[in-house]
Amino acid sequence: MNRIPIGIRLNLKFDMEFETVIGLEVHVHLKTKTKAFCGCSTEFGNEPNTQTCPVCLGLPGSLPVLNEKALEYAVKVALALDCSAQEFIKFDRKNYFYPDLPKNYQISQYDMPIGLNGFLEIDLDKERKKIRIKRVHLEEDAGKLIHKQDGAYSLVDYNRCGIALLEIVSEPNINSPQEAFEYLKNLKLIIQYLEVSDCDMEKGSLRCDANISLRPKGEKGLGVKTELKNMNSFKGVRLALEYEVKRQKDLLSNGKKIIQDTRLWDENKQLTFSMRTKEEAHDYRYFPDPDLAPFTLSKEFITRIKDDIPELPQQKIENYVKDGDLTRKEAGEIASDKNLSLIYEQCIDIYREPKKMYNWLTGPVLAYVNDRKKSIADLNLEPKELAKLIQYVSNGKLNNTAAKDALFSMLDEVKDIDTIIKEKGLTQVSNEGELEEFIERVLKENSQSVQDFLSGKENAIMFLVGQTMKLSKGKANPKKVKEIILRRLRDVS
Repeated sequence: MNRIPIGIRLNLKFDMEFETVIGLEVHVHLKTKTKAFCGCSTEFGNEPNTQTCPVCLGLPGSLPVLNEKALEYAVKVALALDCSAQEFIKFDRKNYFYPDLPKNYQISQYDMPIGLNGFLEIDLDKERKKIRIKRVHLEEDAGKLIHKQDGAYSLVDYNRCGIALLEIVSEPNINSPQEAFEYLKNLKLIIQYLEVSDCDMEKGSLRCDANISLRPKGEKGLGVKTELKNMNSFKGVRLALEYEVKRQKDLLSNGKKIIQDTRLWDENKQLTFSMRTKEEAHDYRYFPDPDLAPFTLSKEFITRIKDDIPELPQQKIENYVKDGDLTRKEAGEIASDKNLSLIYEQCIDIYREPKKMYNWLTGPVLAYVNDRKKSIADLNLEPKELAKLIQYVSNGKLNNTAAKDALFSMLDEVKDIDTIIKEKGLTQVSNEGELEEFIERVLKENSQSVQDFLSGKENAIMFLVGQTMKLSKGKANPKKVKEIILRRLRDVS
């Protein structure tokens, strides 16, 4: 039974301060080719009810068999989240009746989950915080209900029924919507680094429910909680929690009670609304699944999986800061995408200039990704070619404008950088004789800007440099151009 904060019983004053308490339940589809307990395909987007069998439909006489890959993935996530991996594995039946659950029970884990007592660290403005993870357990997913807009009827698709689902439950030590956002972001990144799920929220591969309550500051007990559902993005989770904090605070400040209920987030109206109240806890009547015998994981099995865990984002960030001249924020940007971090590491192995690599990857490369509506994984980018391009900028063979042009062409045409430079004639002009010809013409055609500079308007020099770059079709070395123009104009003055 949830404890009601003392403040509610004392008719709270408007100026009372409250503490937000949030717990998150994250459900992740594991990237297995077949379902958790049968051989049906997990491929997304096929015709409804075409990926089912007697086992996932719960027909009489059918027997489940555990997918070993799903078990490996579950243990890997538990270990990556610093959980204690349990050696004794038992599955239970969670009984409830709903149209998307044909068996009328869900195979899950109740009192003996795969992972216990882990944590995940998040970066806040002035500190790092450990968010404790209560448990990680493996279960099967339910089907999907499709409701007709006018409410005349609902349809059910059982393709999703039986897909291996990992539930990750945090302790209620998240104290703001922003902390919840950072936790989810970091959790998703870890799972993507482990390559056990695509974490695509649009496909339902990653879903999140949030429990939130408020209590007067200094109180130890938890307030009456509400459960939030129907949030299809991390931004949506943050907005829903922000709304709920304000709603609950307004109620408590006016001496009203919080009703324990399940609420849905309306993305269009930007508010939560009650779906059902929870006067009493639901009795799922858990009991051990008689069709799945308990078994023990060997220490060798757990050790093998632990050894297979790659370097995770937080460790990469530490290494990037330690080994390069990146700030923690910059290192975090590189580590925020596994493929981006891989390109970065391969590039600095070739040309050890971490800051330049960071600037190019988070600047022109990501600009290309956004412009072409691609992902980093979609790029036909050879790290050695990018490293060579950056070296050409550093040694003066290419200016920044030409280098960006070369990068986009290289990625579009899938050619090496030297071929692109030769075909497009992008080599930077640094020869003073050639530059003098461009500069002479620019100074004659822009006499007013020359006079402006001579009369003390120093910014006029940048206009003249820009005109020279334009005349040379971007090939001129801008640093050299500025030096020559300054020398000539100072000689005149």
